Amino acid sequence: MRAGPDPGTTERWWRGVIAVPAGRRAKWVLVLGWLAVLALAGPFAGKLAGVESNNAVAYLPASAQSTKVNNALAHFPGGQETPGVVVYVASGKLTAADRSLVAAQRAEAARRVPDFKPAAIVRSRDGRALEYGFEVTQPDAAKLANDVAALRRIAVGGPGLKAYTTGAAGLLADSMSAFRGIDGILLVVTGIVVIVLLLLIYRSPTLWVVPVVSVVGAISLSDWAVYQLARHAGLVVSGQSGGILTVLVFGAGTDYALLLTARYREELRRYEDRHDAMRAALGRAAPAIIASGATVILGLLCLLAAKLNSESGLGPIGAIAIGSALLAQLTFLPALLVVLGRRLFWPARPTYGAGADQEAGLWARVARRVARRPRPVWVGSTLLLVVLALGLSGLHLGLDQTQVFVKAPQSVTGQKLYSQHFPAGGGQPVIVIADTAKTSQVLAAVKGVPGVSQAFPVATARGQAETVAVLGVGPGSPAAFDAIRTMRSRLAAIPGSGAMVGGETAIMLDTNTAAAADRYVVMPLVLVVVMIVLGLLLRAVVAPVLLAATVVLSFAAATGVSAVVFDAVGFAGVDQTIPLLAFIFLVALGVDYNIFLVSRIREEALHRGTREGAVAGVRVTGGVITSAGVVLAATFSALAVLPLVALVEIGFIVAFGVLLDTLLVRSVLVPALICDIGPPVWWPNRLARQDGTAPT
Repeated sequence: MRAGPDPGTTERWWRGVIAVPAGRRAKWVLVLGWLAVLALAGPFAGKLAGVESNNAVAYLPASAQSTKVNNALAHFPGGQETPGVVVYVASGKLTAADRSLVAAQRAEAARRVPDFKPAAIVRSRDGRALEYGFEVTQPDAAKLANDVAALRRIAVGGPGLKAYTTGAAGLLADSMSAFRGIDGILLVVTGIVVIVLLLLIYRSPTLWVVPVVSVVGAISLSDWAVYQLARHAGLVVSGQSGGILTVLVFGAGTDYALLLTARYREELRRYEDRHDAMRAALGRAAPAIIASGATVILGLLCLLAAKLNSESGLGPIGAIAIGSALLAQLTFLPALLVVLGRRLFWPARPTYGAGADQEAGLWARVARRVARRPRPVWVGSTLLLVVLALGLSGLHLGLDQTQVFVKAPQSVTGQKLYSQHFPAGGGQPVIVIADTAKTSQVLAAVKGVPGVSQAFPVATARGQAETVAVLGVGPGSPAAFDAIRTMRSRLAAIPGSGAMVGGETAIMLDTNTAAAADRYVVMPLVLVVVMIVLGLLLRAVVAPVLLAATVVLSFAAATGVSAVVFDAVGFAGVDQTIPLLAFIFLVALGVDYNIFLVSRIREEALHRGTREGAVAGVRVTGGVITSAGVVLAATFSALAVLPLVALVEIGFIVAFGVLLDTLLVRSVLVPALICDIGPPVWWPNRLARQDGTAPT
């Protein structure tokens, strides 16, 4: 039998693979290869919006009642129509001229707007508003938005009479408008933020170019991969996940660049030849970078267990983003750094043989003070985080369709005015599909539901009947959700009806229900994955549990503060999907920094002992981890320029959480815990048997 390679051979082989970008010929091959990627994959960055799906029903699982109703409607006359309403509100009482104007604009819209089917004009009881419902038989959301835009150019009102196009069609059109151009805006804003921060961090007019170029390569690769999966494999890409893709690549990619470049700068003082310096830098920094990137990828892939397609789709999208950033910063970046040499660091070029003055730096002083009195430090830090987490008591989960925009578009204003003059749910009716033979029983049950203003049968197809119900309460309100739940309960009690309840309000309810279920499944799964990865990396049990606990506490504190801030700025609540996404990003990215810090502490502890290893680890990594955290927080803050509440919320929670994690948890709390616990923190690793000093 032939024996396998010994561990030394395997390790040498692995180090040789990692060090490929430092090769004298290989660096040129990698640079040219990545330039080819930029040329071939770059154009796909502008095409990603073409495969995005921003229709709420597309996010739901196939098992949801509202999804089944939407699928069944394809067999009815008119197919999967999207309802809407045009409402005209007068400054005083309606006049005959107002009624004639509305009739003329309605007739013109019927002639000129494709797939547009208007209903009769209805006057409000107070005599101050007119409305007519309509349906757009256009399943493509982007084309539907174009139809609504054409309608709005016609339905403009007149003197003393304002017109608003709202309902499901109007809200969907405004959502599409909000997502339009999101990728380009984010790319520009995030790029500017990163360039400014790199100029401040590096204090060099040239060094920032290399990380940015390598990040652009990663974005090109990730956009191409996501586009192909969406086009050919059915991956669900939303405007939200497309925006997060850009932020993730920029944030994580720049972080990896900062960490590798910092280690390379260290090694340039130890090695005269830049190839040797990069080989050493990759050998020492790449394992931690790979481990951290792999942890984030595995954490994101936990989203595949989510029911919501928008969340499960974000799993592979985020994994591709991190994977692309990881690949670019471990191949393209080091190759560029070696090609350009020491002159790239001008004006502070690292000189061979020069020592870094780390003993007198800020983080050296912080590390020493933490190590002197670790217990009061970690107890005080923990209490501060607990106090910040108390804001969770005021967290309100759930936004209706009128609350998802930062600034109210026409559809939101129109919906509010419509609700003042007509039954609030008229523009977004509830749709019931049931067995034709049970139509009368179904209709009676629906009419008896509290909150239902009116109900009537519409059509039949394939042995099923469609019934429409109009709610007298606002779509997406708690009262509307109660009406849907009651309706479903009563219809389920009719034997053989096969009744299913759908429509926009039912879609919102099913989305909220699925999002709540996803939190209970995915969050624990992420924690388990993170602790397993940390356990394998650190070869310990105590440290991974400790680190996971600090990350969870940091998440709770960041979310608690965010709840207070969102209430102060006037947001109606937090989107149902935000807690899970924030947890994924903060836990995965928080573990990222844990790995960078603790792996260096462990490396130093092998020679210095645990306490001195913690001091040395913070002293050496404090500056670069802080810089990386600031960059990542700034990139997520770029989401605040977008007009959607959910994206602003996820941007703020992650940005604040990353800063909290970087400046307090990673730099103060974790080192204090390690110093206080001492060698047992590495149990059952042999480091746990140290006496607190360097091993003999």
